[in-house]
Amino acid sequence: MLSKETPATAGVELDIDLMIEAGAWSDEAALRALVDRAVPAAFTEAEVEGGGPAELSLVFTDDDSIQKLNAEWRGKDKPTNVLSFPAFPIAPGDPLPPMLGDIVLAYETVVREAELEGKPLENHITHLIIHGLLHLLGYDHETDDEAEEMEALERQALARLAIPDPYA
Repeated sequence: MLSKETPATAGVELDIDLMIEAGAWSDEAALRALVDRAVPAAFTEAEVEGGGPAELSLVFTDDDSIQKLNAEWRGKDKPTNVLSFPAFPIAPGDPLPPMLGDIVLAYETVVREAELEGKPLENHITHLIIHGLLHLLGYDHETDDEAEEMEALERQALARLAIPDPYA
């Protein structure tokens, strides 16, 4: 399934492609609702203003597909919860490029993590969308300082949506 829609995102003209590639994900409308809440919250906390038009792609897939991507692009032959593929290198605060990139989530890993951590699945998906989007906006967590900055933005965006701190 593929859909394209432009949500209201803090004055940013953004087209979002959503595709359910594999996995037992909920229906497209439910995923679209999570995306349409997560993206503006992340943009607000990252202080993304105006600009565009820009495009963002979200792919909802399964562990087998994400494992192949993880092996090919990161040299890690195992599934992971979310991968981000920026279309252009940008730093936090840079203007949005015409294409932000792709965020890919893996069903089995996401469900397993939510169950292990006792979180509602919708909250965990929302967190991972925000996490992936912050990567596309130039944030990272390679150093302690970077991790603290990125996690603070995630917490703030999630609090904006009344979702508890995932790191608590």
